[in-house]
Amino acid sequence: MIRNNAVARLRTIVGAAGGLLLLGVGGAAVADEVGDSGVDLDVTIEEQEPAGALSLGVAGDSETLTEVEDASAEHREFVGELPEVTVTDTRTDVPEGVYWYVTGQASEFTGSEGQEPITADHLGWAPSLITEGNGEVAPGEEVPTSLDESTTPGVPNNVGLEGQELLQLALDSAEASAANGEWTATADLTLKTPLDVAPGSYSSTLTLSLFEEAY
Repeated sequence: MIRNNAVARLRTIVGAAGGLLLLGVGGAAVADEVGDSGVDLDVTIEEQEPAGALSLGVAGDSETLTEVEDASAEHREFVGELPEVTVTDTRTDVPEGVYWYVTGQASEFTGSEGQEPITADHLGWAPSLITEGNGEVAPGEEVPTSLDESTTPGVPNNVGLEGQELLQLALDSAEASAANGEWTATADLTLKTPLDVAPGSYSSTLTLSLFEEAY
């Protein structure tokens, strides 16, 4: 009881003193600084580990097609090879139930001197994998040009690269990442034109796209 009374008395004194210190002329609050001291604050922020990403890389940004001599009496043929296309997955926690795939689609070949353009269906490809695996990733099927016969009887596939066509496919993103963090593919490119195609330089853009979807 004595101790409690002493504590109560101390609080009363401190409160009264505080009131007196803040009481000034005209009721304004006034306080005189007696002294001060600073405390330095330091913190070390470590570099955060990146969460990783699924990304697409292409080894080159151009390819020149060269003519195959005496390829056919019905058309002219030009061939080349797609620069290596690599899918890299550095994610530490790949989502379950998703798969990724890469497609290619070409624009029409535009003549540098105003020639009639060569439509993209005249360009075909035959994809292949460079990275070895155990079936985690598969190459797309061959897509012939519109001047070829279809390679799948009953299902015409001689459409060229006018639309998006498959280059490589991971059936399961998590399995593909666990087996190998990088998957590289390429494709043999073939352009076929009529014999009377106008001479001159032509250019097209082959757009490669990486997608990931859920089952």
